[in-house]
Amino acid sequence: MIALLQRVSQASVTVDNHIIGQINQGLLIFLAIEPEDNEVKAKRLAERVAGYRIFNDENDKMNINVKQVGGDILVVSQFTLAADTNSGLRPSFSTVAKPELSKTLYQYFVHQLRQQGFKAPTGEFAADMKVALVNDGPVTFTLRL
Repeated sequence: MIALLQRVSQASVTVDNHIIGQINQGLLIFLAIEPEDNEVKAKRLAERVAGYRIFNDENDKMNINVKQVGGDILVVSQFTLAADTNSGLRPSFSTVAKPELSKTLYQYFVHQLRQQGFKAPTGEFAADMKVALVNDGPVTFTLRL
């Protein structure tokens, strides 16, 4: 399971010219599911994301998590993060989980964030999405379980 976290001052996802999810300050997460992933990993990753301290404290140190700054989390599925790019000039998607597993674990991950008190708007699984963001910093991290 791979989560690409971007600290944002705002982000939105659009499908068919309609904004379906948006946040102000918080985290934009691009989430990829791999074949060996399961609910245990999804729950653990949601806990790590929520507690990950990448917002600045009063001393300008990354020491505050998204909940502490009153932020939210926008989650967008992105299977391309799990692509095999180790050789050639075209990515291979043999390392990506099947759509049924991916959708189930994506929804479970979002549910876990909502259980922690986040609104956690989302993109639309398997849709052609347009993502807009203002990366704050820029600050981007990859978490992998």
